[in-house]
Amino acid sequence: MPFYHSLIAALLPMLIYLIFIWYMDKYEREPFLKVFSHFLWGALGAILLSVIFASILNFSLNIFYSNKEMKLLIGTIIIAPLVEEIVKSLYLFRTYKKNYFDNLTDGLVYGSAIGLGFGMTENLLYFITYNETYSQWVSVVLLRTVFSAVMHAIATATFGAFIAKVKFTSKSRKSFLVFAGLISAILIHTSWNFSVSFNFTYYFGFLIILVLIIIFLIVCKMSLKNEESIITHQLKDEFSIGSNKMIKIYSRQDILQISKNFYAGKDRKKFVNLATKLAFRKLQEKQSEGKFKEQYSEDIYDIRKEINNLTKKLR
Repeated sequence: MPFYHSLIAALLPMLIYLIFIWYMDKYEREPFLKVFSHFLWGALGAILLSVIFASILNFSLNIFYSNKEMKLLIGTIIIAPLVEEIVKSLYLFRTYKKNYFDNLTDGLVYGSAIGLGFGMTENLLYFITYNETYSQWVSVVLLRTVFSAVMHAIATATFGAFIAKVKFTSKSRKSFLVFAGLISAILIHTSWNFSVSFNFTYYFGFLIILVLIIIFLIVCKMSLKNEESIITHQLKDEFSIGSNKMIKIYSRQDILQISKNFYAGKDRKKFVNLATKLAFRKLQEKQSEGKFKEQYSEDIYDIRKEINNLTKKLR
């Protein structure tokens, strides 16, 4: 098969997955370029580090094992999941310290982006390797697009969810959550690699991925539902519109209704975004400590000031 066929087959589905997951974050959607930078880390940085460290560990196996099949099995179900999940997660340690990384959904989105980027490059390498016949190439494309790459996304998204919790928890639990998240991601990866390593467990691997997809979608839905609850609770009695008339917020629909009634054009969209961000920052200020708490307090002050400036246009 021509190289560009493999390139398109590797890149296009992952970009579609990426856009779908990014668009799913409907309340405080991250700038796409930020999400895409995580995709690039998975596609380039994580791949490069994985090749380096996995090669070192696989070479070290020669000291202990001479059996090629045993070395291949250990490399597949132990070394690959361990190395790949660690290097994929490295970028999230940088991201979670940023102000824009502020809830569970963000962890799922950024983690998925890294996993999809990693899956894209890994798929490309497989597609250009296993292309002796058209039928072989198609079967590899379907298998890796529907299952392997999705596994990478869900595994790193799982760690992303844990790291989101780390940001807003006590210091005594931070290390435990990081370890638990990393182990969870490694176990997901190991389960898939183990299942496709043997004929008698092959189809069990497909079942694992399908179950993980369902769980992932349920967690995403629950996270968004929780965000809606946060918006409702944190924005009650927050805004004064017009002649000092207090607008009570009982749901996100109330925010949208206020934007339609009192704002127009770009101001309408800006109001909704600011109000949503304000709700999250108020909760995060309560949950955080130290420099994070100070940053969120400053954000709250700035957001309220921006909303007030928008409101002045109405008077």
